This record gives sequence, structure tokens and C-alpha cells, in this order.
Amino acid sequence: MEFVTETLGKRIHDPYVEETRCLMIPGPIIVGSGPSGLATAACLKSRDIPSLILERSTCIASLWQHKTYDRLRLHLPKDFCELPLMPFPSSYPTYPTKQQFVQYLESYAEHFDLKPVFNQTVEEAKFDRRCGLWRVRTTGGKKDETMEYVSRWLVVATGENAEEVMPEIDGIPDFGGPILHTSSYKSGEIFSEKKILVVGCGNSGMEVCLDLCNFNALPSLVVRDSVHVLPQEMLGISTFGISTSLLKWFPVHVVDRFLLRMSRLVLGDTDRLGLVRPKLGPLERKIKCGKTPVLDVGTLAKIRSGHIKVH
Repeated sequence: MEFVTETLGKRIHDPYVEETRCLMIPGPIIVGSGPSGLATAACLKSRDIPSLILERSTCIASLWQHKTYDRLRLHLPKDFCELPLMPFPSSYPTYPTKQQFVQYLESYAEHFDLKPVFNQTVEEAKFDRRCGLWRVRTTGGKKDETMEYVSRWLVVATGENAEEVMPEIDGIPDFGGPILHTSSYKSGEIFSEKKILVVGCGNSGMEVCLDLCNFNALPSLVVRDSVHVLPQEMLGISTFGISTSLLKWFPVHVVDRFLLRMSRLVLGDTDRLGLVRPKLGPLERKIKCGKTPVLDVGTLAKIRSGHIKVH
């Protein structure tokens, strides 16, 4: 086995492995160049620890750049969404647009001189107990070659919503009309005056319905499960900010009780709109079931006015 020194580490040639290049990385391997991957690399670099970021796409934050709708803004205030060691520009609004957030991430990567290796799809990651090293096999690059990166540490920062989920619904093959996942939805402009069925009432489904209304479409919303809808702000303060502050002093069930009473005061009884609340409170449900409450950005008003039909 021969070693050739490179910038990132040591390239290893193994005559027993055909068409697979191997690279020894002195620091951690980070999979994913979204906000978490970039933040991890920046924090490591601030401590003089090198790392290698592997990204299957051609850019950083590919989910934000390629799989989000045009009107998207951060649902939480920027103070809660900034990455470590670098705040948002003071000129940004409280809820930055998707374009502003992407620009912030690009500036962040440039500021910390983070240079992910793009077009590298991780096919397999194994921990080799014999030598105490992670072996991460990727495919991609200009020649679609196979690479193996070796390191003592592996950080997985691939996100929780990176892959679309298309349910199998009876009748879809006979439907005949266009079927779109929200990751491919950009704007309601092309749906003007058309009847649209939106399946799912999470934050994306609710905001897509609002966007469709703004382009004079006729959306209907299918709600399968119970859902917590909270106002984005209460008395001019973000609901998320209020929750995090109260949780420092009170248990979850007390904070949930407060949030539900305030939500009823601000939004009214959502059960009457077809959006039945779960028995568990919004924070307790998030902790136990991983279900994120919906923050209303104007959709409930359209439901009340009859512009959005709930089924």
C-alpha cells in the first residue's frame, strides 16, 4: 500500500480494490452541507480542527435552494435561526425570506472558508472496529467514480426532511391531472382559477394553500390527523420565543396549557374549522411524537372566509 500526501490528507492506493480511491481525513467527515453541517464545520475550524464536508448536490443548502416554494420565509425569528459565531445582518427582517437565508448561508461558508466536496453521494458508512476508523464510501464527481474517505469521526448532518414521501393513494393512476409534491411546488401562479387538492396540513401544506389563494386558485385541504395550530406571534412576541422563555421556569404541561389558552384567544376554536386539536399539548406532542405544531401565517383567515375548504 502506498501513500501520496494531498491537501486533505493521504490518498491511499490499494491494489486489491478496483477503481476505488481512498483518502485518509485527519479530522471529522461531515455528511451534508446544510445549516447543521456548515455550523459543525465552522465550530470545529474555530478550534483549529480540520474537517471534510461531503455534499451530494452541487451547492450548499440544496434543500433550501431547490426544494422550497418561492414565498417561504423562516417561521421563527432570525435570532433563533442564526448559526454559531455569525449573526444575521442587522438589515434583515425578523423573518428572513428564503433568498435571504440562502445568502446568509453562502456568506457564512465564505466567511469560514468552508469548501464542501460536491457531487458526492454517500452510499455506505461503516465503522471498522479493527482499526477504529469510519469508512465512508461515495459515488459521484465528474467521472462518477467511487471514493472511500477514512476518518476517526463521522458527523451525519443530512436533515430530517431531505427525502420526499409520496403516499400510495387509490385512484392516482386514473386521475389524469398533474400531481406535485411540495418539494417541487414553487408558486400558485400556474394554478390560477383551478381546483387544487392539498394533502397534508403541516406547515408546508397550510402555507401552500395560502399561496394558492393569493393566486386565485381554489384549494381544498385534506386533514387526516389532529393538529395543533398556534399563532406565529402572541402580543407582538414570537410564540416560539415565549415558549422557550417559559420552559426555563415551568414544566412542559404548564407551558402547553398557557399556549393553548392564548391560541384560543388569538385564533378562536380551530375545531370548528375542521382542525381538531390532539389530546397532548403542542410541546409535549413534539417531544413524545416528533409532531411539529403549525404556526399560522394567514391560512386560518382564508379557511374562515371559505377560500380554503377543509375535509
